[in-house]
Amino acid sequence: MALSETCKRETEITIPAEEVAKETATVIAEIQIKARLPGFRPGKAPASLIRTKFKDEIRQDVLEHVLPKAFRAQAERERWNVVGSPNVTDIHFLEGEPLRFKAEFEVAPEFELGTYRGIDVPYAEPGVSEEDVVKRVEELRNRKAEFVNEDPRPLQDGDYALVSLETIAGIEGEPIQNESMSIHIGDPDTMPEFNQNLVGVSPEESREFDVAYPEEYGQERLAGRTVTFRATVKNVRRRELPDINDEFARDLGDYQTLEELRNAIRASIRSEREFTAQQEAKSKAVDKLVEAHPFAIPEAFLDRQIEFQLDRQLREMAGQGVDPKELAKRLDWDKLKEARRDAATKDVRASLLLERIADTESIHATNDEIDRELANIARREREPIASLRAKYQKDGTLDRIASRIRTDKVLNFLFENGRKIAPVPDAAEPSASQPAE
Repeated sequence: MALSETCKRETEITIPAEEVAKETATVIAEIQIKARLPGFRPGKAPASLIRTKFKDEIRQDVLEHVLPKAFRAQAERERWNVVGSPNVTDIHFLEGEPLRFKAEFEVAPEFELGTYRGIDVPYAEPGVSEEDVVKRVEELRNRKAEFVNEDPRPLQDGDYALVSLETIAGIEGEPIQNESMSIHIGDPDTMPEFNQNLVGVSPEESREFDVAYPEEYGQERLAGRTVTFRATVKNVRRRELPDINDEFARDLGDYQTLEELRNAIRASIRSEREFTAQQEAKSKAVDKLVEAHPFAIPEAFLDRQIEFQLDRQLREMAGQGVDPKELAKRLDWDKLKEARRDAATKDVRASLLLERIADTESIHATNDEIDRELANIARREREPIASLRAKYQKDGTLDRIASRIRTDKVLNFLFENGRKIAPVPDAAEPSASQPAE
């Protein structure tokens, strides 16, 4: 499918001496107006003196004016779809002679769009079993559980203890204190030291014990430390689950009977699985398109996509409390970029293919679709739609929203027009390839 193996191009351009001389005279005149030279009033220094005194500045200004202009004119004549800025080399610039230079640059990839309607899409309509519904009902039941205080007695496995907890050694800075900490005795998620030391303890009794935290523990103050705690049991509680009946269903919302709740749960699970199955099918469809169109990708596109991915990763880590500046110092960016190169190539190729399909099929985001998305965002952000639209128009977010809607519609088009085939059992995980932003 590829019409060229690379997007790199090179050209040699000649600018007539007359054009160079005219631009040089213009630059000299501009400098002449601003120049302050001893013995001359502003703007009155002779051009010959300006030419000598500001030789390097004149040369730089002339090149900055004529090189881009000449390159753009050549690109228009040749109908090159140039990507990024050219790398200019071998400049020959002598007074009274034509100016010559070479330009290395990249062009947008050229490719013929192959078959995209009716491609095989691994997909099976998901089902929902009785076991799935029962499991979801049980999850809801657990959320509605209530804690009931027991008569004072020693703690045993399975109990829920309300404990006053404080650190008394092994930690720097202010001690950790929690007056009302709930601990499930014997639960696998409870630290073993708490299970071992609190069994047999009655309300109003205290125990002191050490807890050894692993290096990878989530709280930095505790990670890798052995901390001494004093735990005072306040009361013993049991967890009481509600009965599963019509009343249980009514407590959960707009359901009159348990059967109504079960039907709603079944529909919800089916909807969730349908969404996931379609997303995986669309991803497979994009993978097939990418495999069938192995055209070259400009380095500028790849660099931009990799930078976008790394920037997003940094923002996510910053959101988790990691200092992005400190992280940036420790990371080997060249290795990270190289590691992402293959994935970025697929992402960019997918994006270009989806854009071409959208153009071919006249798929676009309508004003109503954009307005609905803005309304959803405004509702979440609690901001007036008008001010949100103005802000997004200014910073380019509105264009990105329209592009995302368009991409989603193309993916829906591929799925709806694809030939559904049964997924292969135990197949590899779905590709993470996504269109470039």
